[in-house]
This record gives sequence, structure tokens and C-alpha cells, in this order.
Amino acid sequence: MSISLTESAANRVKTFLGARAPATGLRLGVRKTGCSGFAYVINYADGPQPGDAVFEDRGVRVFVDADSLALIDGTVVDFVKQGLNEAFRFRNPNVKGECGCGESFSV
Repeated sequence: MSISLTESAANRVKTFLGARAPATGLRLGVRKTGCSGFAYVINYADGPQPGDAVFEDRGVRVFVDADSLALIDGTVVDFVKQGLNEAFRFRNPNVKGECGCGESFSV
């Protein structure tokens, strides 16, 4: 089981964490929503919650709750800039389909 970050994503998270003490890592999860079923949730983490899986990649700690991990195990988190837009992108090997706008996915 793993979650990994590209160099670009790790650098972006480190920048955010440096500006937001006492956050110690990144919380990644999913919630039911959208036309395809699930959407990614990304936030700061001040530490692990009971039942969290904790991963470390490129110097960044990533916290994932057990329910979400079943849906996003093996995901690579990237950070991309396209013109004036910038966003985290997820390469999730478990995805079977995505909505047209890219905001939600199904497994």
C-alpha cells in the first residue's frame, strides 16, 4: 500500500507546510460526491488520526484514513501549472471512470 508524490507536488506541499505551522503533513482522502461517485479531498494535517495510514515520500508525510486508502492505494499525486491555472492532479490506478469535468471518479 502506498501513496507517492512527484517532485513538483512535494515541493508545493513543503511550501504550504512551511507557511502553516503546526501542520506536519498532507491529509489525502475521498468523499462521495459528483456525477461519478467520489472526489479527492486534500488538506493540511496536524498529525495522524486513529486508523490513519502514514506514508512518507520526498520528505512529506501523507496521512490517509482507512476507508479512503481502499479507493486510492497506489495513487501518485502531482502538481501541475497550465497557464494561470495550477492544481494537484491524481494518477489513481483504481479509477474505472471519470466525469467529463474531471472532478469526480468511480472505482
